[in-house]
Amino acid sequence: MSTATTAHPAGRRSLPNKSMETTQPGICPCHGRPQADLLLRKSKIVREGERALSIRAQEDRGRAWVAEQGYCVRTVWKENLSAWSDVKRPKMDAALDAVLAGEVSVLWCYALDRFSRKGAEAVVPILGRARVYFDYERLDSSEERDRRWILDRAENAREYSARLSHNVRGTKAQQQREGKWLGKAPFGLAVVPGTRRLIPDTTPYMCVLADRQEVSPWDVVKRIFKAIADGTSARALSGTLNSEGLRTGTGAYWRASTIWAIVVHPVYEGWLTVAPAVGKQKSHKRPSRYVHPDTGENVRCVTDEALPRMIPAELAERARRVMAGHQIMDNKKRAPGRQVHPLHGKKTTCSNCGSAMSLQGRSYTCNRHDANGGCSAPASAFRPALLRYVVDAWSARLHSAEDDDPLLIAVAERWQAITRPEEGAEVAEARAEVAAAKAELDKFHQDDAAGFYAGRSARYRMPAKQRAEARLDAAEERLSGLVGGGTVDITWLLEGHAADTWHQADPQLQRDLLHLAIDQVIVTPAHGKRVRFNGAERVTIVWATPEQAEDDDYAQAA
Repeated sequence: MSTATTAHPAGRRSLPNKSMETTQPGICPCHGRPQADLLLRKSKIVREGERALSIRAQEDRGRAWVAEQGYCVRTVWKENLSAWSDVKRPKMDAALDAVLAGEVSVLWCYALDRFSRKGAEAVVPILGRARVYFDYERLDSSEERDRRWILDRAENAREYSARLSHNVRGTKAQQQREGKWLGKAPFGLAVVPGTRRLIPDTTPYMCVLADRQEVSPWDVVKRIFKAIADGTSARALSGTLNSEGLRTGTGAYWRASTIWAIVVHPVYEGWLTVAPAVGKQKSHKRPSRYVHPDTGENVRCVTDEALPRMIPAELAERARRVMAGHQIMDNKKRAPGRQVHPLHGKKTTCSNCGSAMSLQGRSYTCNRHDANGGCSAPASAFRPALLRYVVDAWSARLHSAEDDDPLLIAVAERWQAITRPEEGAEVAEARAEVAAAKAELDKFHQDDAAGFYAGRSARYRMPAKQRAEARLDAAEERLSGLVGGGTVDITWLLEGHAADTWHQADPQLQRDLLHLAIDQVIVTPAHGKRVRFNGAERVTIVWATPEQAEDDDYAQAA
């Protein structure tokens, strides 16, 4: 195809006229040469025994071949991921689409195993349809004589990768059975060379700004568990650590989520863990204990000398209960002057989206709508009117309750839990452990229903179920042994006295009194603007049920 040129003085080479520049696909508009793409790949983790050519070295070889063949490089597609299993490779897909569509004349790849390790299924679509050149094997997909060799080499690469993957899995499985830590040590711990066991990292790494005292990562870990167990919130603790100049293992600022990840991790008690399966929901990102396939027992990953120095199980469980809200510490006092609204919290929800409603000005409004407009029909209610209706309904419900009404049983249980006149800290901790054990068993059933224990994770299903059930059984047995018999006097809330008691109480007690009998207040949106509030039409109250009834419902659902 001829190209119009313009003359230049002094014998200079004529250049293409841009006004008549070619638009032919696969031809470089600047040089008039055919175009080629480069596909470069290297695995994120170079497996043992594999000496893969670096991305830069592959690119140098590709550009040299392109120049030698008279092509012009259009795009360099670089990948740093595996070519095996079901890994998505958008750059490879784009490179293949380009060469199949004729946007480039040839796609250069260093070797067949850099192209794919899925065997013949990966190379059949290009044979005879597009030119893909494999430099190491000197094979060309557009050449008839190379077809059989490409198929053969592709299958060889697939077989090698499958064998390597099998060997790696076998080696890792054996190391896990021996309690070896396979990855990078978590913050606060160090790996012992050779044995791959963990020990506390006591190397000083930072100075506290307050007194310039050197601390070690393990000191910070112990401080985190103790502070959370004593009732300090993760957000407040992260602010304190940051203000003292302490940083994470990567040098980043502490965040509440970082502290959460440390507190929930079983490794700080000395247990070997397994990461969640790839592709699972975010709720499954919490690691679980490794289960030995032969014995069914959990495996320790720390040395015998370091085991007594690990975080005690009692302290770790207490910190997790406090952080999850199952155990309320007595030292959590309200800030002076802070107003406590009786309907504050997740008790009041929007009927349309189920989100909690918070106080905005003088009205309770849907949190999701206020945050990002995510609620299509957000509920809103004038605070005095809503509170007046709820208190009246609460008082009337208690006044009309019979002696054997389940609501009164629930109120008595909750009032005893608040006041605990004869109970000490041991009973309070036992109650919190029961709540945490129930939550763990609930999470197991949620994970099981979501398919978390499918495939390779199937062997962890029964140990996780048995561990959660055993924990709940032990917690309930301990609680029943600590809590004695007797009755709880709540007559001061009955026979029409509830309203007077509520109005004479302080804001904190008002909130507690409502929560004795109410689990949830569901508010529906108004039918129009400036409509007078009608609680009977817009409010649904979910009344409390006794713990025993909740347990029976849970057993039936399970």
